[in-house]
Amino acid sequence: MAKATGYRLSTKLNFMALLTAKTRKPDEAAEPMNGREPIKGVVYGNGIPSVSLNIGPSDFLHLFREVKYSSLFDLVIDDAEPVKAIIQEVQVHPVTMNPIHIDFRQIRMDQPITVEVPLVFVGESDAVKMGGTLIKNLDEVEIECLPAKLPKELVVDLSVLKTYEDRIVVSSLQVPEGVALHHDAEELIAAVEEPLSEEEQKKLEEQDIGDVTAVKSEADEKKEGEEAAATDEAGNDKKE
Repeated sequence: MAKATGYRLSTKLNFMALLTAKTRKPDEAAEPMNGREPIKGVVYGNGIPSVSLNIGPSDFLHLFREVKYSSLFDLVIDDAEPVKAIIQEVQVHPVTMNPIHIDFRQIRMDQPITVEVPLVFVGESDAVKMGGTLIKNLDEVEIECLPAKLPKELVVDLSVLKTYEDRIVVSSLQVPEGVALHHDAEELIAAVEEPLSEEEQKKLEEQDIGDVTAVKSEADEKKEGEEAAATDEAGNDKKE
C-alpha cells in the first residue's frame, strides 16, 4: 500500500483562555458560584502541593468547549497570579453526564509535557466517492513538546486518499518543529476499504443464510427434548 503524503496539519497553537476558581476547604459548605452549586476540583503538578478547588459550572463548560484536554489556559485561584494549566481529567455524573470533579495539572513553561492532541479530518477522498469505506484508526495522537509549542489540534486532509492503496500513517505527519510523536511510525491513521465485488457480496450473503439456518435457539432445543422425552414415556406406557 502506498503512503499518502502532502496533507496538511494545523500549526495553530493554543490561545490563552482563563478560568477562575476558589480554594475549597474540607467539610466547608460550598457557596454558590454564579447562582449554581460549584464543581469540585483539584490542581497539582509542577512540584506544588495539591489544592482543592471550587469551580463555577458555566465558567468551566465554556472553557472546556474551547480547550478540551490539549490546550493551555490561565488558572486564577483566589485572585492570585495566574498559573499555566491543562485539564487532566473530568469525572461526570453517570446519569446526567454533568461534570462533578475536575483534575487540573499545573504546567512549567520550561519543561516538556506529554499530551493527547486531537486529529481533525477534513477534505473528501476520491476512493470514498468511488464507493469505498473510510477507516479511521486514530482520533488523536500523543505528542511531547514544550508548552509554548503545543498545537491545539492536527488537521489531516483526507483528499490525499485517492485510491484504495493509499493510506495515512503516523510517519507521514509533518508536525510543527519541536514536537515529537509518541507512536509507532507505521501505525495507521486513515485508509479507504475497497467495496466488496458482487461475487464476494453473494458469497457473504449465502454464508450468513447458512449460519442462520444452522443455528437452533435454546428454546427450540428444549422443546425438541421435551417432545422426545414424552414420546419415550408414551412408548414405555404401552409396553407396560
